[in-house]
Amino acid sequence: MLEMFFDPKSVAVIGASRDPKSAGYGILKSLLKGGVFESETNIPFKGKVYAINPKAKKLLGIKCYASILEIKNKIDLAVIVVPAKIVPAVMKDCAKKKVKGAIIISAGFGEIGETGKKLEEEVLGIAKKAGIRIVGPNCLGLMRPTNSLNATFGPCMAPKGNVAFFSQSGALVDSVIDWSLERNYGFSVVVSMGNSADLSVSDFLLWAESDKNTKAIALYLEGLKDGKLFMKVAKQVGIKKPIVVLKAVRSATGMSAVSSHTGSLAGSYEIYLAAFKQCGIHVANDVDDLFEMAEALADQPPCKENGIAIITNGGGAGVLCADHCEKLGLKLTKLSDATVKKLDLSGKMHPAYSRKNPLDLVGDALHERYVSALDAVMKQSDVHGVIVIQTLQTMTEPILDAKAVIAARKKYPSKPIVTSYMGGKFSRASVELLEANHVPDFNVPYKSARAMNALVERGKWLRGRK
Repeated sequence: MLEMFFDPKSVAVIGASRDPKSAGYGILKSLLKGGVFESETNIPFKGKVYAINPKAKKLLGIKCYASILEIKNKIDLAVIVVPAKIVPAVMKDCAKKKVKGAIIISAGFGEIGETGKKLEEEVLGIAKKAGIRIVGPNCLGLMRPTNSLNATFGPCMAPKGNVAFFSQSGALVDSVIDWSLERNYGFSVVVSMGNSADLSVSDFLLWAESDKNTKAIALYLEGLKDGKLFMKVAKQVGIKKPIVVLKAVRSATGMSAVSSHTGSLAGSYEIYLAAFKQCGIHVANDVDDLFEMAEALADQPPCKENGIAIITNGGGAGVLCADHCEKLGLKLTKLSDATVKKLDLSGKMHPAYSRKNPLDLVGDALHERYVSALDAVMKQSDVHGVIVIQTLQTMTEPILDAKAVIAARKKYPSKPIVTSYMGGKFSRASVELLEANHVPDFNVPYKSARAMNALVERGKWLRGRK
């Protein structure tokens, strides 16, 4: 149980600073204001925040204490931002205070070699004896947007969402938060794991399994210290919550670099891929891929079988998507005679519409054509998922087309839909409407195909577990 990290009632920042460029300042401000940079996602932490710095009387408008032992009230979580050599003494004070959780931001531990490893072992020994769980050391911290908790020195609070992100890179977390604001991509939790001296990715997976706000899990991994435990946990958690991983360290150069980053044990990328496949973990090629697959898996049901349809108002876009589907092994279901007849009799189709899969509605398609096409195609029993593509013409009705997709998603809840609203400025409002209704949109067809493939693979893995 990790409530002291994700639902604390009181947080102490040990090493809080008056220097705006320091991590100790950034973490304290993030707790008090929700973030350092201005953002509408920033919400101050609702619990009690304490600043610890023996050289200051007041910081950011709150009283500053010389030691955590001076605080009379209970402290659930300590965020430690002091030089590594001081951390053991700070941990002893936390033990006396009966703190249950500590996030050690400080670097200079296992990632720097033998001297750092010994220091890390000393800190861990103190923590274990006192029953304190540790995130880090050498990490950015963690945030829980649903609880208005930002215990990081990242730029600001990420939007609320249903994807949990656990990362072995703190700097990557920073960039992802910035990206999430532009994309309005929400997270249930974001954790920078650092060296994982105590709590590992397996612990966080087990926590996410029962978290009601988490629908899918995204991981950035460089290496694992206990691969067998990870596989056991991932297989268990993966039944309830789909897992997507971006695995770094695919080369000899990467293997050399990782030990000086978080002290993780790297190994053959091919061995990792085989292990991930056994566990039903989806493998991402890059950062965009990681979160786009996670979004699709969080918002859509898995495909019951491998058989999909493409509906488009742009023939070329449909052909491109079909090519991507073939490369991925996605099967395009042949439209049945009954489906084609239903479309013919609808009175909505253009005389030149394709009558096959991809279903090209022709460029002048208004939303009624999308309504008829979606209903007819999704009703076909061997169509198990649909990719909807919209290219922007002068007569296109993006908002109404989006409403047609949302209605179809509600009418056929067991069949996933992903969209590719190609364009930019004039499609933005419709894309926001789709994603607000949990229909993931991808600007280019190959990303839609990739997302649908993840849903097909998810369904296949789950069927194999029965």
